[in-house]
Amino acid sequence: MIEKKKGKSSQERAVLVGLVSGGQTETQVREYLDELAFLALTAGAVTVKRFIQKLPHPDARSFIGKGKLEEIRQFVTGKDISVIIFDDDLTASQIAHIEKALGITTLDRSDLILDIFARRAQTAQAKTQVELAQYQHLLPRLKGMWTHLERQKGGIGLRGPGETEIETDRRIVNTKISLLRKRLQEIDKQAVTQRKTRGELIRVALVGYTNVGKSTLMQVLSKTEAFAENKLFATLDTTTRKVVYDNTPFLLSDTVGFIRKLPHQLVESFKSTLDEVRESDILLHVVDISHPRHEQQIEVVNQTLAELGAAEKTTLLVFNKMDQYRAQTFDPWLPEAVKQDILEQLFSQWAYRTHGQCIFVSAAGGDQIPALRGRLLEAVQACYKQRYPYKMVGF
Repeated sequence: MIEKKKGKSSQERAVLVGLVSGGQTETQVREYLDELAFLALTAGAVTVKRFIQKLPHPDARSFIGKGKLEEIRQFVTGKDISVIIFDDDLTASQIAHIEKALGITTLDRSDLILDIFARRAQTAQAKTQVELAQYQHLLPRLKGMWTHLERQKGGIGLRGPGETEIETDRRIVNTKISLLRKRLQEIDKQAVTQRKTRGELIRVALVGYTNVGKSTLMQVLSKTEAFAENKLFATLDTTTRKVVYDNTPFLLSDTVGFIRKLPHQLVESFKSTLDEVRESDILLHVVDISHPRHEQQIEVVNQTLAELGAAEKTTLLVFNKMDQYRAQTFDPWLPEAVKQDILEQLFSQWAYRTHGQCIFVSAAGGDQIPALRGRLLEAVQACYKQRYPYKMVGF
């Protein structure tokens, strides 16, 4: 979608568009556009301008209305801007109308996320899952994509070329989807076989919003190297390591991050990868405590876990990036006693809300990591005692 052009900077220039409608506030939409800008940066585009439109509901033709579209057209004309990205999903006809008016590539949020997933996919499984999601996203748009062709309505012999092309394309896409599903089923069978060979070990899965530090925490807890980067969806493929604490072995897995408005096609396609979450015994729900909307991110993750049937699993909420939280929250001149009082209120608030199933750490700085290992060991041993009451494992 967003590609490097010859002779130009590796980063394309983009404008972002958000819509204030329904129960959303302008403040929320601005924060959503912050995340969209981070998504765009991950895909290789730098944001040069943001537009926000207020409407009771999206405009059926242009999504944002004729006046706002003209305002954007005047801004992009004559500038080196190659793409406009909307924070909501668009129909094919809306994309066609916007591109005709502006003369630049038009993407919606799902297009952007699918593009990032396609860039990040490394294994055959991830590549197949992303390709399947892309074709499923394309299928309902085929009709709108052919609106530029002449259509004739009538009896035999009077069908227009556009209609014929649509039918041909629909058959091609449906065939491709069928082949990808079969290929994914074969890959899934191999993955199931691999999981069965892991024996009777307790399984722990790291889950959370994208870019909260799961991969860094994976490195710290497993004492192994795992890919970590300050970009969204740095990890698509599940990484599993065998870990031993105090002679107690268990499996620790890092999974793909969740995000607000994750395209439904991706959730469906990645369900096989997310089997690691469904089949786990313990979840470490990692949260970026320094993010201004971390509570909303927790809700997004909880909703996704519920969709996967994993909401009732034993879960420890791990609030990560406490070093960044302190830097953002505390001024240098603030007395230490006041800082400690603020932290104690934060700790007690979440301890009450989670019935004590939470801990505050810094994976990068090492703060409270020994305490986290201790909590994790207790949870793993409790699972072993429940599952194998007559078998002692490491204790």
